[in-house]
Amino acid sequence: MAKVVQFRSRQTSRSRSGSSFVMLVVLGMLASFLVGAGISYYVIDHRPSFQPDLEAKVRDITSRSRDPQNAGQDILSTASPVASYRRCSGSVRVNCIVDGDTLWTGGVKVRIADIDAPEIGKPQCASEKALGERATVRLMELVNSGAFTMESWPGRDEDRYGRKLRVLLKDGRSIGDILVSEGLARTWTGKRQPWC
Repeated sequence: MAKVVQFRSRQTSRSRSGSSFVMLVVLGMLASFLVGAGISYYVIDHRPSFQPDLEAKVRDITSRSRDPQNAGQDILSTASPVASYRRCSGSVRVNCIVDGDTLWTGGVKVRIADIDAPEIGKPQCASEKALGERATVRLMELVNSGAFTMESWPGRDEDRYGRKLRVLLKDGRSIGDILVSEGLARTWTGKRQPWC
């Protein structure tokens, strides 16, 4: 008697190979997600220990600003002489320079309150961008050349963007005044003026 051999249809084998491919894609996506989740867990939940210190600074700034004995003083009043400032890049900003009138110090964003410097992020013309770059480099030089202090801006602690408003002082002289005297910024009058 002849042996009966069953043949599988080609469609069944194709659907199996198609489902294998889909399964492979799904497993690849799952593996990518797990790797990304692991990396973000490390980056977000295991940051350097400056974060709790920053929260304490913000609480202290708030409590000091309400205490009449501490008028004009705040926790940002002394920048560490060992802090090194560089150009800001990326999302983690501790001690860095944004432009000629904005910097991050100790994880707090600060707007130099007594000046207006040319924009480098969205300049109105090429000359504004060039002057803004020079102001940014000069501000970095000034804050990296030793200790400086910060004083609160009278009557207003923050601007509408949430930046702390401070006057930076180096050896008793306003860093803003230095930038103005060098032609890299203007004295703040309460209103932005065009640079072009």
